[in-house]
Amino acid sequence: MTTDSKELKIKRILIANRGEIACRVARSCRSLGIESITLFTEKEKELPHASVGDFGFNLGEGSLAETYLNISKIIEICKEKKVDAVHPGYGFLSENSVFANELEKNGIVLIGPSAHSMELMGDKKASKISMEKLGVPVIPGYHGEDQSHAGLKKEASKIGTPLLIKATAGGGGKGMRVVHDLNEFDSSLDSAKREALNAFGNDQVLLEKYIVNPRHIEVQVLSDSHGNHFHLFERECSIQRRHQKIIEESPSSALDDKLRKAMTEDATKISKHINYLGAGTIEYILDEDGSYYFLEMNTRLQVEHPITEAVTGIDLVKEQIRIAGGQKISFKQEELQQTGHSLEVRLYAEDPDNGFLPSIGDINYRGIPSHGVRLDTGYNDGNKVTIDYDPMLAKVIVHKATREESIREMSYALNSIPFLGIKTNREYLMRVLDHTEFKKGVTFTHFVNTYEDDLKKVELNSTQKAKAIATYLLNGGKHDFNVEQADAWSQLSGFRN
Repeated sequence: MTTDSKELKIKRILIANRGEIACRVARSCRSLGIESITLFTEKEKELPHASVGDFGFNLGEGSLAETYLNISKIIEICKEKKVDAVHPGYGFLSENSVFANELEKNGIVLIGPSAHSMELMGDKKASKISMEKLGVPVIPGYHGEDQSHAGLKKEASKIGTPLLIKATAGGGGKGMRVVHDLNEFDSSLDSAKREALNAFGNDQVLLEKYIVNPRHIEVQVLSDSHGNHFHLFERECSIQRRHQKIIEESPSSALDDKLRKAMTEDATKISKHINYLGAGTIEYILDEDGSYYFLEMNTRLQVEHPITEAVTGIDLVKEQIRIAGGQKISFKQEELQQTGHSLEVRLYAEDPDNGFLPSIGDINYRGIPSHGVRLDTGYNDGNKVTIDYDPMLAKVIVHKATREESIREMSYALNSIPFLGIKTNREYLMRVLDHTEFKKGVTFTHFVNTYEDDLKKVELNSTQKAKAIATYLLNGGKHDFNVEQADAWSQLSGFRN
């Protein structure tokens, strides 16, 4: 790997985020010898991110607009604490061009891309037009200026069904409607526009051909200010619920060398075309016939970045910081390769068997990850989980030689971190991992809906309950076993051998 001897000018970083990502960024700051400042609210004083940095700043009480999204307040803290740079993590202000501009005005470095890149790639319509000009494949559809019902319906009839109506701003599934019959177009359009206006203050939509069983493939890109635009291969994020990812993996079992080369080359072409800076992700939809289409670019670090770190050996946060400090990327493209297979699951405080409703409560026992398993979390034993923030409790990451080994290791890993005291999606994730089609690598974005019945909780009969109790006793009364998969015969070391 190559390194730039130029001294890193960034000495103190404010982490404008919370939870596991704040803890994760602080770790990389520490390894680089950089001071970090974390933010927390009055209610979060006992959470790990409040004290993980060299300094902590209490934002007080109030709504998100008054705390983590309060741009003027964060700028004031930066000035008061003589901060050189801000790492925004993901979510919150990470893709806010106003925040990026304010930092620049005040001479503070944003560890991220320019405001221009955020604005260009944050608008689905503008980015799609830009990609078409660049020659990157995009999903067939309409993204013109005519937003009248009559005009949009005329374009819809040209595209045909199934059809996707999608808000040009925002994400997370808001302002999206699938139309299977053109007679339903008017009501679906009204609904999508209304939701988009409420969520993003913008009711403009675009129309796209609806890909029936798509895979969600994304490519990690990294660019510096010295003209280097590299990729760190792909991640597959097809297992989703309500358009939110819950299981990610790298590499994707859907890509052969030829397809991987085409998708990664297009990704670096995009980052070079927009003169990107820092870490970003090019997201694609992959059709069953092998065709792929540009979906969007996320101009920030992704939640699932650890699996790329696992298969490449690159610390992405360190690279972000070095790039923001004016250094070159510390490796060359030809030095990179994917080694082994990595899986990440997102543990949520929610009830999958009750419409994925969020849950709250105290964490009585978090658990300890098994050897070699990475646990990124913002919670310890005794911490309270509220509905004030995103319900993600943790990310669990495994890295083994093969996909089969990774799946098996993840199931063991989830047993060791039960997060007792609140309802989580842990057992649901284990059901997905154990599903025959998932094990075969036949994944797509509608997987959890298609196999909804298969993934429902199975009520144990009397015999199974007796086995579970026996397993618990044989296991010494420990927390780290799954009642649904409990097997007393397997618990006695060497018994079957």
